[in-house]
Amino acid sequence: MGHPDDDPTTGLARSWEANADAWTRAVREGRIESRRVATDDAILRAILDRAPRRVLDVGCGEGWLCRALAEHGIDAIGVDGSAPLIRAARARGGRFHVCSYEDLLRDPEQLGVDEFGVIVFNFALLHEDIAPLLQAVRPALRYDDGVLIIQTVHPWIARGDGPYADGWRTERFAAFGDEFPQPMPWYYRTVGSWIAAVNAAGYLIGELREPAHPETSDPLSLLLIARPADRA
Repeated sequence: MGHPDDDPTTGLARSWEANADAWTRAVREGRIESRRVATDDAILRAILDRAPRRVLDVGCGEGWLCRALAEHGIDAIGVDGSAPLIRAARARGGRFHVCSYEDLLRDPEQLGVDEFGVIVFNFALLHEDIAPLLQAVRPALRYDDGVLIIQTVHPWIARGDGPYADGWRTERFAAFGDEFPQPMPWYYRTVGSWIAAVNAAGYLIGELREPAHPETSDPLSLLLIARPADRA
């Protein structure tokens, strides 16, 4: 279990170390329904619509999106702060690096590649203050038509029994029984809060999509496509 004196950000990082194996199994075995029926395809389509030559996947996890993009001839690089997840990603091939959000804040160009057509955060922005990170990666969008693509849980569905208001929540992965050894703190924000955070980081949102369940029509995710404000 997590440490009772952890701040949420520390607990979040620790959870991805502890839960890496369970998460890798869940993704590779297709056990997350929302991803299987809508959201995986939604993020892939959003990127392919831009026809980028190179993509940076920040918070890449076990690497599925980079591998999917490679199948379409796109040069994709994945970074994640969890060393166990990066080991799992590398085991299936591809270009992956251990790089925490703090590392990116300190040195956004440390990967040695500075020209991306798309920078993507796919269910990877779980912190309270995301604007500094979005600002840090912005210079890597060298192309005039480069975009930031964010996919996150849809706030209306993800609110659960809680209020529709920003704040820290806890994911206990109950649907997977006891496979996940540690709960995960994550920061919930409303649709308006998402838009404000992206704008505050110096981007303008050009498109907002709401991938839905094909049978119930419930929104499963919120997908934002944004460009640096000085190029919009």
